[in-house]
Amino acid sequence: MSKDIFLTNNLNNKKEKFVPLNEKKIGMYVCGPTVYDNPHIGNARPLVIFDILFKVLKHKYGSDSVKYVRNITDIDDKIIKLANKNKTSIQDLTNKIIKNFKDDCNFLNLEPPSKEPKATDHIDEMIKMISDLIKKDFAYEKNKHVYFEVKKFKDYGKLSNKNLEDLITGSRIEVSENKRNTEDFVLWKPSIDDEPFWDSPWGKGRPGWHLECSAMSKKYLGDQFDIHGGGIDLIFPHHENEIAQSRCANDTKMFANYWVHNGFITLSNEKMAKSQGNILSINQIKDWGAGQVLRLALMSSHYRQPLDWNEDLYYSSKNTIQKWYDGVDKKNYFTPKSIQKKLLEKSVKIPDNILEPLYDDLNTPGYIANLHKLFEKTANGNENDIKIFISACNFIGLLLESKEDWLYTRFKSMTLESKIIDERIKLMDKARENKDYGESDKIRKELSDNGIEIENKDGKTIWKLK
Repeated sequence: MSKDIFLTNNLNNKKEKFVPLNEKKIGMYVCGPTVYDNPHIGNARPLVIFDILFKVLKHKYGSDSVKYVRNITDIDDKIIKLANKNKTSIQDLTNKIIKNFKDDCNFLNLEPPSKEPKATDHIDEMIKMISDLIKKDFAYEKNKHVYFEVKKFKDYGKLSNKNLEDLITGSRIEVSENKRNTEDFVLWKPSIDDEPFWDSPWGKGRPGWHLECSAMSKKYLGDQFDIHGGGIDLIFPHHENEIAQSRCANDTKMFANYWVHNGFITLSNEKMAKSQGNILSINQIKDWGAGQVLRLALMSSHYRQPLDWNEDLYYSSKNTIQKWYDGVDKKNYFTPKSIQKKLLEKSVKIPDNILEPLYDDLNTPGYIANLHKLFEKTANGNENDIKIFISACNFIGLLLESKEDWLYTRFKSMTLESKIIDERIKLMDKARENKDYGESDKIRKELSDNGIEIENKDGKTIWKLK
């Protein structure tokens, strides 16, 4: 296969060969969570997608050659508002959400990033960048507010592929008498009352959201780096503003060379968002079962395409993983606790043709299709084929649990406990007696989807875990 990686670069909306600035120092920055509420599965998609890209880059260039930075925004108007509403301190709120976020990352089998900086630990870097922008006449201060003057950056709108007038018309931009121009965005704002603040040349205040990522990416990856990622909703204004302030502060012709964005997750064909009130949190999914099921579901369509979430998608992914466990467990590769222990006894190289879809713009559906083909080969019982299949699954964060742990999560995920299962079986039997076969089949499928196998024995209906 071609050993080149190709990525769709939203700077020109074209798929391009990835050429790093330095093969020994590849940098990737991805916008992480604003920790005011628990992440939902829309937030989980970029976590999984860029985790896979991290793996692909390390596979090609070596683990020591790739630095992945994913920030945590722990100061923001939304955080302040929710802390006040809940009558709790900002620190207590952010600490709680950060802990939940890290639990969610473990649930999703994510590798930790190389660096995970918090915004509040980098205020000095932000003040320095603002001061530089003012000195270079790209920013101005009025009434203790500091704004970036957008008209002074001629490439503004290049990432969005829109002119300035269109961007202003199509977005909600803060109106303020402190601004010289409508489109200017805030770099520093004064804190009022008991809001958190830091001392600065412009008074007590706090940074603007866009500036935080520019300052942290500069510290850990330099003035210019290879890949910047995030959800498609961040293209404007967040990423557009990052480009403007970073290039002007750093005197560079580029900021990130490749801009990679994942599509939305929809729920009943509507964008999933906290502001819409139609979210499904990762924590809620934990009640359904294993994180690798959610992970597989999120990889089932290409990252650039929208993904409509529904229970059929979840159960289809769950049944696939169950089939894979059952198929290769004949050789007891998933006992005792760690399958990785067996794999480490003898390293197994994943064939290039299997990995090829991931090199081609992270084509996860193509890679999953290859996993199905590998799984079919395991039917012959050949030990090497089984090891290759397991290695290929592990590469994208699947089948990392022992069979014992997988069965536990399945049992835990059953929304139907024993008494409820018995009640459902009684209703199924009654429906069959009444010749309501549609209802009877519906209940049987519901039980099956929850990992429950129905048998008729000695005139009685009994159940067991599949």
